[in-house]
Amino acid sequence: MSLKTSDIPLKARIKQKLDDSFMRKAIGAAQDLINRKREDRFAELGHYEQWRDLASDIRQNVLENLDYYLHQFVQNAEKAGAVVYFARDAAQANAVAEKIFLNKKATKAVKSKSMVTEEIGLNETLEALGVEILETDLGEFLLQVDDKDKPSHIVVPALHKSRDRIREVLADQGYQGEADPEAMTRFVRKRLRQAFMAADIGVTGCNFAVADSGTVALMTNEGNGRFVSTIPKTQVVFMGMERIVPSFRELDIMFSMLARSAVGSRTSVYMSLLTGPRADGDVDGPEELYIIIVDNGRSDVLASRFPDVLKCIRCGTCMLECPAYRHISGHGYGALYPGPLGAALTPILGGYEQFKDVVKICSLCGACNDVCPVKIPLYETIYEHRRIIVEEKKMTGKLEDFVFRQYGNVIGNARLYNMATKLAHLGNYAPKVGPLKEWSKARELPTLQKERFRDWYAARSKKGGGK
Repeated sequence: MSLKTSDIPLKARIKQKLDDSFMRKAIGAAQDLINRKREDRFAELGHYEQWRDLASDIRQNVLENLDYYLHQFVQNAEKAGAVVYFARDAAQANAVAEKIFLNKKATKAVKSKSMVTEEIGLNETLEALGVEILETDLGEFLLQVDDKDKPSHIVVPALHKSRDRIREVLADQGYQGEADPEAMTRFVRKRLRQAFMAADIGVTGCNFAVADSGTVALMTNEGNGRFVSTIPKTQVVFMGMERIVPSFRELDIMFSMLARSAVGSRTSVYMSLLTGPRADGDVDGPEELYIIIVDNGRSDVLASRFPDVLKCIRCGTCMLECPAYRHISGHGYGALYPGPLGAALTPILGGYEQFKDVVKICSLCGACNDVCPVKIPLYETIYEHRRIIVEEKKMTGKLEDFVFRQYGNVIGNARLYNMATKLAHLGNYAPKVGPLKEWSKARELPTLQKERFRDWYAARSKKGGGK
C-alpha cells in the first residue's frame, strides 16, 4: 500500500516545511482564495447546512447499503458492456492491470488524475512492466517529471511549486521559454497531445459511479480526462469501492457539493459520463472498458468504529481550512492523504504502527468539521485515534509514559497537588531547554505568581469576614 510518502521523522519533516517560505506563502494564498470563492458559491446556492445534511445523508445511505449498490452497479455496468473486477488490495488491483496490459501488448498509457492509483502504486507497477505511463493532469505531470515528486494536495497537487521551479522542471523536458504560465502550458499541451494519440490504454479514476445505470462519472477542469477516456481504444477505470451514488439525482447533488467545495466553482469545466464502451453510432469512446473496484482497506474502515470517514468525496476542503496544513503543506504529513482527512483515514488504512504520528498534526480546532460538505466528524475521529494510541495500543514512549504517570499521581493526590502548586512559581526560573525551548520560540511563557489564588482568596475571605 503506497500511503507513506516520506521516511523523514515527524519533527524534522515539519521543520523542513516550516523553513520553506515559498511553500507557506503559496499554501496560504491558495487557502485564502479558494476558501473565499467557496463561501461565495455556497452563499449563491443558499441553505448551506441543508445541502450538507442532504449530501451527508446520501453518503450515509450508500455506506449502510454498500453491498446492494455495488451489486447493482456491477450488473448495470456489465450489461452496458464493461468488464468489472474486484480487487481486495493493491496487489490484486495491480495484478489485474498487469493482465490487461499484457493481453493488449500495451506499451504506452495516458492517465488522468486519480488518488486511488496513487494509493496502490499503479505507475510503479506498470513502469516495472515496461509500460510508459504519462500523467496528463498538468499538476500531476509536473510532479511526475520532477523526480516523481508527491502531491501536496489531493485537488491541486503541485501547489507547492513556484513558477521558476516549474520552468526549471520543464527546461529538463526541452522547454526554452520564460516562466510564463501560458507559454509553459502550451509546451506541456503539445507533448500531451502526442501522448494521447500514441497511447494504447487510457487510465482514469472515478469521482462517482451511478448504481442504477452502471455509469462512471468524472469531473475535470483541463479536458485531459476527456482525452484519456475517448481516444485510446482501451480504458481502465480504477474506482474506490465506496464511490457510489444510487442514481443521477444524487449525482447532481454530489457534483454540486464537490465543485463548490474543491475549488469554489459552480461546476467543473468538464463532466464526463461513461456508460460502457463505444456502442454502434457513437463517435468516440474506447472499444473496451475495464472497471477495477478497489477495496484496499476500505472494508476494514467500514467495519471499524470510524465508517463515517468513507463518506469523503475527495474535495480537499478540510485541508484548505486547516491551520496546520497551512504551515506544513501536504508533504509535512508524510502520507498520501494529508490534512484532517489524512489524519482521520490513514491510521485506519495503513495501521497505527506506521501512522501514529500523523494524528499529532492537529490542533483539534474543529474548523474542518464546519466545512466538510458531507459532515464527517473529522476532529472527533482524530481525537479518538489519539486516545486509542495511548490507552489501547500503549504506543507512547517510556519518557512520555513516565511524565504523564507522575502528573496523574500529583493531580490525583490532594497533598501532592497542594505542594506542587506552592512550588510552581519556581518554574519561572526553569532553563528553556528541551521541549520548553521549542515551545518558547513562538510563545511567551506566562509569569507564575508566588501567591496562589486559593491562598489569596482564603486571606481575603478571612479579612472580610467571609463576605
